[in-house]
Amino acid sequence: MAVPPSAPQPRASFHLRRHTPCPQCSWGMEEKAAASAGCREPPGPPRAAAVAYFGISVDPDDILPGALSLIQELRPHWKPEQVRTKRFTDGITNKLVACYVEEDMQDCVLVRVYGERTELLVDRENEVRNFQLLRAHGCAPRLYCTFQNGLCYEYMQGVALGPEHIREPRLFRLIALEMAKIHTIHANGSLPKPTLWHKMHNYFTLVKNEINPSLSADVPKVEVLERELAWLKEHLSQLESPVVFCHNDLLCKNIIYDSIKGMAFLAPGHCGFFHHARDELVVLGWQLEGYGGAGRNQSHPIPTCVWPASPSGVNEVDYCLYPARETQLQWLHYYLQAQKGMAVTPREVERLYVQVNKFALASHFFWALWALIQNQYSTIHFDFLRYAVIRFNQYFKVKPQVSALEMPK
Repeated sequence: MAVPPSAPQPRASFHLRRHTPCPQCSWGMEEKAAASAGCREPPGPPRAAAVAYFGISVDPDDILPGALSLIQELRPHWKPEQVRTKRFTDGITNKLVACYVEEDMQDCVLVRVYGERTELLVDRENEVRNFQLLRAHGCAPRLYCTFQNGLCYEYMQGVALGPEHIREPRLFRLIALEMAKIHTIHANGSLPKPTLWHKMHNYFTLVKNEINPSLSADVPKVEVLERELAWLKEHLSQLESPVVFCHNDLLCKNIIYDSIKGMAFLAPGHCGFFHHARDELVVLGWQLEGYGGAGRNQSHPIPTCVWPASPSGVNEVDYCLYPARETQLQWLHYYLQAQKGMAVTPREVERLYVQVNKFALASHFFWALWALIQNQYSTIHFDFLRYAVIRFNQYFKVKPQVSALEMPK
C-alpha cells in the first residue's frame, strides 16, 4: 500500500526531556541485583499498575477457542457470535490474532500466543515490564492482560510499512524521531550494564550444548563461533557506544504509520537496554527489549534499525537494499538532532555512523544464533536454518571492511 502523498511533514527537531534512571526500570537479568539498593520513582509518567492475568492457556495450533475465552473476560459486553477474527502471519516468533466486532477495528484486541520454547529466547516477565514502561512514555499500545502462554494488547491503527515506504523522506524522518524518543527513556545518568553480551552468551550456550550435533555443514563450527563472539565483544566494547533502551526488532512490518496523525509507531517486539548503535542496523516487536549500545536494531544500536534488507522482513533477504553511506548519514543526522535538540556536527554524525555499522556485525551474529535455536524448537513454518546461514554469511562478508572503519579524530 502506497503512503498517501498528502502525509504531513514532521515538525522541526525537538529536545527530548531525559529522565533520571531507576535500577528497577531496566529489568534485565544482570541488573536485578542493583535494585536491592532501592530507587525512587523517576520523573515523568507514573509507573503502570499491575496488569491483569488470566489462567487460560491458548492452543497454538488452534488459537481461536482460547482467544475467544480471553475476549469474554476483556470485553464481556461483546456478543460471542459477533466477534470477528483476523490472523496475522508475518511474525516468526509468536502467533497473533486480532479480535473485534466493528468493521473499522477501532476497538480491537490482539491476542499473541508465544511460540514453542521461546522462553529460551525471551524473558517474558521482562517483556511485560518493558511493555508497561514504553506505554507510560507513549511509545507502545495498551497492554490489556497476560495469560499462561501469551498476552493481549491494543491494536494500533495504521499501515505496516515496507521497504518502499521507509525510503520516503517524510517517513524516513518520522522514524528517526520515534527512535530518538525511545532511546531517551531512562537514558541519562547511571545506567545498568547492557544486556547484549549476556543474551548472546546465553544463545551461544544453547547452540553449543543442545543444538551443536544437528548443525548444518553450512553453519560455522562451534569453535569458530566462540572465537568470533569473543572478538565481537572485545572489538565493540571499545567503541564507547551509549547505553539506551532499544527496540531490537525493527522489521519494516514493526513500524506502523498513522497517516491521519502523521506519526510513526514501533510495534511491540524485543525491547531492552542495549548499546545505542544496536538499534540502528537491526533490519530484520517489543520481546527482546533491553538496554543496549546505541550503535548495534533490528534486530533491532540506533537508527540503523530501519535499513531494509528484505521486502517483508526476513523472507527474501537482499543486502543490495542496504542503504548507501549518504543515506545513513542523513538518517543519523535527523536522529541526533532530535535527540540533542540542537544542531549537530559532521563529526558527531560520522562517529555514530562508525558505531552503527560496527554493531551491525553483532546484529548478524545475534539473529543467526536466534535462528538456529528457532530452527530446533519452533513450530512456525519458516526456514530458520537458511536464515541463520544468510546472517552468518553476511557477517563474515562485511567483517573486514566494517572492522577497518575508524572513529573520526
